[in-house]
Amino acid sequence: MRTFTTIMVTGGAGFIGGNFIRHILGKKEFEGRIVNVDVLTYAGNPLSLRDVEEAHGTKRYIFKRADIRDREAIDRIMDEYDVDCIVHFAAESHVDRSIYGPGDFVTTNVNGTFTLLESARTHWNGKEGKLFHHVSTDEVYGSLGDTGYFFEDTPYDPKSPYSASKAASDHLVRAWNHTYGLPVTLSNCSNNYGPYHFPEKLIPLMIANALDGKPLPVYGKGENVRDWLYVVDHAEAIWRIISRGRIGESYNVGGENEWKNIELVKRLCAVLARTTNRSEDEFLRLITFVQDRPGHDHRYAINCDRIKKELGWKQSVDFEKGLELTVRWYLDNQAWVEEVRSGEYSRWIEKNYGSR
Repeated sequence: MRTFTTIMVTGGAGFIGGNFIRHILGKKEFEGRIVNVDVLTYAGNPLSLRDVEEAHGTKRYIFKRADIRDREAIDRIMDEYDVDCIVHFAAESHVDRSIYGPGDFVTTNVNGTFTLLESARTHWNGKEGKLFHHVSTDEVYGSLGDTGYFFEDTPYDPKSPYSASKAASDHLVRAWNHTYGLPVTLSNCSNNYGPYHFPEKLIPLMIANALDGKPLPVYGKGENVRDWLYVVDHAEAIWRIISRGRIGESYNVGGENEWKNIELVKRLCAVLARTTNRSEDEFLRLITFVQDRPGHDHRYAINCDRIKKELGWKQSVDFEKGLELTVRWYLDNQAWVEEVRSGEYSRWIEKNYGSR
């Protein structure tokens, strides 16, 4: 089992990165420290880790506001904290935004990954006990029909600017391993859900809109299929990969929970009705079909046999339980939702961390 003294987590103020930090700092097997590097775009929220900061202080949790495209800033952090592992979450990740503004996705997801790889290569320079883990998406594989699954050796066929930028970054990571011998692992995951998810994403958007009595927008006829993975299960998968995964290997991480978008929204309405003691029909009436987005992939589905067989990972939260946990978290944390959605959050960032 590999052990690390200092793990740099890029994008740790985001949804998955923040849940990963909270998860591994709670593990007895990890005695090191986390350096959270995040530039704090609209989806990055250090308030999501307020409890972590209070519990661990600067001895085990350090936040650094920095852009992964800024080589000087990354080099300083690598030097100052003697980083021996990088877990790279930081990315522009919303498909709709990539369609209408692809530039940020190329510069962050491709150029940012290149900058991190080069900094790691320079600082580690053949030293033992180092690792660069790259977190990616199942969307790099393209779109499936009604049957079949994505495997680790499925040819890449990205369909959106977002998935194309993530595919490019995956290739860079593999190339740095093959050409320079940089120790790397990779993971490609399905759609995550759970606490602290930014409200523009499907599940938290539906929860927020339903509670406000606003329309629940569903693309097309809602026939698109996604595989849903509870975010804490994803965090545990990454922990196992960085601890015991084979160097140079890629691991698919899926929830094995396939749902058509329309069926997912209906299930959410049912859970919301139970947890708020309101009528299910009250929420179902809000469902509104809207024009489909350009190039909308039909279906994603992951085969994750490799990580199960090699690393003993499996999902611990089934979809019904996960949805209820998620809905209850948002009901109990409306103040967080309002902070994220309001101008108060942006002003707080400027006051405490300055401008970008």
